[in-house]
Amino acid sequence: QVQVVESGGGLVQTGGSLRLSCATSGSIFSIDSMGWYRQDPGKQRDLVAGITRNGNTNYADSVKGRFTISRDNTKNTMYLQMGSLKPEDTAVYYCKVIVSRSPDYSRLYQYWGQGTQVTVSS
Repeated sequence: QVQVVESGGGLVQTGGSLRLSCATSGSIFSIDSMGWYRQDPGKQRDLVAGITRNGNTNYADSVKGRFTISRDNTKNTMYLQMGSLKPEDTAVYYCKVIVSRSPDYSRLYQYWGQGTQVTVSS
């Protein structure tokens, strides 16, 4: 079993900051890539930021320069530092992890967290 748990969401005013965390635990050898996604009701889930096991990152254009993704491999935890928040950043934020159950990354499995609500008031 693998558990993926997000935390850190909440209500913040426009221009404020939040830091989300995503902790992974359970039957894994290591974590491959990780990513943050967000979803509004009735809309598709979109990628916000991703990070590979080597630390390479990518961001949605809408958050570049405002959000920073990072990971602590010793804790199997990923973070999303969000700054200069805007009302349009309001959404449920989900963490996706690709875990490996072998040293050579030949057995990869995808897991999602339950989501954490971020609300930015104007």
